[in-house]
Amino acid sequence: MLAIKRATLQDANAAFEIRRKAILGQCIGAYTAEQMSLWTRGAAEDGYSVLMEKPFYLGWVNGEPVATGMLDLDNNEIGALFVLPEFTGQGFGRVMLDHLETVARELAIEEVVLDSTLNAASFYRGCGYAGSEQAVYHSPSGLSLACIPMKKRLFP
Repeated sequence: MLAIKRATLQDANAAFEIRRKAILGQCIGAYTAEQMSLWTRGAAEDGYSVLMEKPFYLGWVNGEPVATGMLDLDNNEIGALFVLPEFTGQGFGRVMLDHLETVARELAIEEVVLDSTLNAASFYRGCGYAGSEQAVYHSPSGLSLACIPMKKRLFP
């Protein structure tokens, strides 16, 4: 079972490490090795830790952080949904996504958006997200990556 808790600044390094391992383990084939290397360089202190101020969550299994997810209230955007490779396929990504959607509904957000990695688009479609056109995501670090913008209405 995944226990979801709001992240704190002290969780930034664990969240960054989950992100790094998820990208390197799950984006093979969707992005080049060079892109993944650039995408995962640095440390939480290089800007990732500031995300802990947003509604950012960690999913825990037996006291170990294994998943992350964030809701950017400025853009009604779901982001930073990552699961450690050794914990994929167990439904933890879906549980985290459901949690983020619940938080959004509680805040009366009618529609959420996200930029899916190429390898995760089918996961999001299976969770009710729509979108198939490829676009380019420009990260704050200056990296440009192919993505698929998607959206989901939370209220009929």
